Formats: sequence, C-alpha cells, structure tokens
Amino acid sequence: MTKRVVVGMSGGVDSAVAAYLMKQRGFDPVGVFMKNWEEKDDGVCTAAQDFEDVKACCAVLDMPYYGVNFSKQYMERVFSYFLEEYRAGRTPNPDVLCNREIKFKELLDMALKLGADHLVTGHYARVTCQDGLYHLRKGLDGNKDQSYFLYMLGQNALSRAVFPLGEMEKPEVRAIACRENLPVAKKKDSTGVCFIGERDFKAFLQNYFPAQPGDMVTPEGIHIGRHDGLMFYTIGQRNGMGIGGRPGMSEEPWFVVGKDMEHNRLIVAQGKHNPLLYRQSCEVEQLHWTLGSAPGEDFDCQVKIRYRQSDQVAHASIRRGVMTLTFAQPQRAVTPGQSAVVYLGDECLGGGIIR
Repeated sequence: MTKRVVVGMSGGVDSAVAAYLMKQRGFDPVGVFMKNWEEKDDGVCTAAQDFEDVKACCAVLDMPYYGVNFSKQYMERVFSYFLEEYRAGRTPNPDVLCNREIKFKELLDMALKLGADHLVTGHYARVTCQDGLYHLRKGLDGNKDQSYFLYMLGQNALSRAVFPLGEMEKPEVRAIACRENLPVAKKKDSTGVCFIGERDFKAFLQNYFPAQPGDMVTPEGIHIGRHDGLMFYTIGQRNGMGIGGRPGMSEEPWFVVGKDMEHNRLIVAQGKHNPLLYRQSCEVEQLHWTLGSAPGEDFDCQVKIRYRQSDQVAHASIRRGVMTLTFAQPQRAVTPGQSAVVYLGDECLGGGIIR
C-alpha cells in the first residue's frame, strides 16, 4: 500500500476515527467529503454542517481535505432506481447501490486520481486476502456490522477498500474520538436514507410522484378503510394505517401483509404472528457475488433479509439467474425490493434483491 490514502469522510465519528487510525499507522490520509444530494432549503439535509465538521476534524488531524459533488451521479444511478422501485410497489434499500455506484466507483476513481491506491471508509466490516482473492467479512462488532450494505462490491473495489474499524467496537471508536478531541466525538449517528437524511418520508415521496389512494382490505376482501398510496407502506408495517376497532373483529393490531398493484389495494390482516406475514422461501434476483461467482448452484448458507437481523439458516438454489432461498424457519415480513444477503460463517458471499 502506498503512503497516500483517501478517506471518505461524512462528518461523523466513524470516518473521523478511521482517518485518525490511518495517520497513526504512518499513512498520509486525504479527506474527501461527498455531497450527493442537492438541498431544497427544507432544513433536513445536513450537508453544509457535515462538511464543516469534516473541516474541523481535518484541522485537528492536520490533514488536507476536499469537497466533491456527486449529486448528478447519485441522481442517475441511485435515486432514479429508488423512485422506480417505490413506483412499482417495492421497498428499496438505496444504501447498497450507493456503496457500489458512488463510494466505491466515483470516490474510488477520485482516490486513484489523487495518487492513492486505497479508499478508506468508516464501515464496520473487514477484508482479507487469500490466494489472490479478496474476502468481505463481518465487522467484529455484531451490533454495528455493515457488511450487509457492502455485498455489491466486487474484487476490484474490495482490493482497494480499507476498513480500519472492522476490528473494533463502537464504544472504543467513541473513546478514541473523545481522547483525541475530535469535534464529532459526541455527534449522534446519522439515520434515514443514504445522503438524503431524516425527513417526513411520505411528504418527500410526494414531491416526485402523486399518491394514488385506494382501498384497504382484508385477505377475504372485506373493506377496512382507505390507504394513502401503496408506495407509503411496506410488508409487516403496523403503524400509520389509521385502523381502529371494527365491530365483530378482535382488538389485535393490523399489519400490512400484501399489495394488490393491479387494483391498487392494500392487504391488511390482524395479529403479529398472522401466518400471512411469514414465508418459508423467497426468490432473489439481480444477484452479485463478492468473489465473482456463486459457491455453486445449490448450497447451504446463512441469510439476512434485513439489516441487523440475526443470521437465518437457509438453502440456496440458483437457476437461470434467480436464487431461491428456502429457510429452516419461516421468515416474517419478507419484503420485495429489500436485499437478501448471503453468508458462510463470517464471510459475506453476496446476495440480491427480493422479488
């Protein structure tokens, strides 16, 4: 590894500590802050303040920094997909695409132009090399492991990626930031959609396409109420439906169990453990494998169908580019549009999009 490395800095504590650790290891880190979203003066996108935090951290660490605007690339390669998925009634996860298309493509290309061979980020994940192949592995902090969001990275990106926090736990990262007087030591972790931030999501989506209200019905077709637009709901959702008690029905809570796109109907049912909320299997498309290919046409594995889920035992069968996952235990709220990520022990093999 050459001395110069580029650190993708978000204005948060994780990337700031990653930069500090690289400097401690004798490298020459250059901070780069990405602006991937054009603010609409709505007071929720914090890019300006985040960049100020990056500048302050780089001043403490005595390292140079740049700001770059990838908003056009983000709109074309990530956000357009995000909107199309919602329009189709699915629930996308843009963070995984952002990592592949923006951080480990656009930012990585910039790192190479700046004379660095590697891109450093604050992800809680690890990369190991064996027999010339780069393996993506879980971060040691089980509560923060972010390999789920990195499963779309290929060998070129993994060969250039450095994750200094992969061997650490979050409290240790915070402690280092406090000890080194980094200005973001106590800054809260960001949430919300990648680079878009925290906001009223229903109002946000309505800026891009009008809602189409429709009927809310039970699986038997009984009319329960009206929904605001299928795009605003996800499988397994409980809150935000406005369903009160119904004469002749139990007091159990209501959950979204399906979407009838053809007739614009939201299917709801009662009971947290309603059988309609569970699936024994699912199909996964748009497959990507970190090592370049799948382990085989049929193999046993562990799977996450959402971030922070514990590993679920499954059998994978791949035919004509589609993977069927059959779970050892039925899975609740298997959601079209979300990523199913496949593991073997602590190694992330890849995954795809639930359809």
